[in-house]
Amino acid sequence: MKLLRLPAIVLLALAASLSTWAADISVFAAASLSDALKVLAAEHQKATGDPVHLNLAASSLLARQIKEGAPADLFFSADEAKMNDLAKAGLIDPASRRSLLGNRLVIVVPLDSSLKLASAADLANPAVKHLALAETATVPAGIYAKAYLEKAKAWDAVAARVVSTENVRAALAAVESGNADAGIVYKTDALISKKVKVAYEVPAAAAPHISYPVALVKGGKNPAGGAQFLARLVSPEGRAVFAKFGFTPEP
Repeated sequence: MKLLRLPAIVLLALAASLSTWAADISVFAAASLSDALKVLAAEHQKATGDPVHLNLAASSLLARQIKEGAPADLFFSADEAKMNDLAKAGLIDPASRRSLLGNRLVIVVPLDSSLKLASAADLANPAVKHLALAETATVPAGIYAKAYLEKAKAWDAVAARVVSTENVRAALAAVESGNADAGIVYKTDALISKKVKVAYEVPAAAAPHISYPVALVKGGKNPAGGAQFLARLVSPEGRAVFAKFGFTPEP
């Protein structure tokens, strides 16, 4: 059998490529964490040389992907339920789990809107023809929003006007583009947009408690790298970045 002899420079390139791949850290995280995590991922790569690849989407979709075998080192959910689901399936390291962040719901309208909204009941105003919400059956932001509207006894009045979106950032985009007259999103999403304004901030007591847990995923390709990035997230420096983007710390 004739052996294929590759030039030394090719072998070196292949070794470097494999080394880089092995150091990659795969993070599956809720879409609402996008801006803060992009900052933290860039800081981590600069400090360690290890690239952090962010898969940003609805927590429900990410949890399903992990259940189906998608390679993830870290899962950062926008609610405890999705993390609990993976925990029951034995897919996360329970010792690594942290409830790290909190958030608030706000009602947003386009920047040039003249709508005055002082409560959930005001969403029944005929001027609100379309109300953008993340999908209310599975996506945390949508589940939180529907629970708030039901508690305020406003859901039946607005249900027919709901425009369902795949995640909270899509709900924000619907309001930004004028395709929805109002939307319910996280306060952190409203803070990063220059095309919407907050018409009403939902009191914490009026809405479900919003908690973002994070944990290492069992079977990840880079558990050491995942643990190192998790340490950055929970560090005082990491928490300061999240605070800058409007997240609140969990006790």
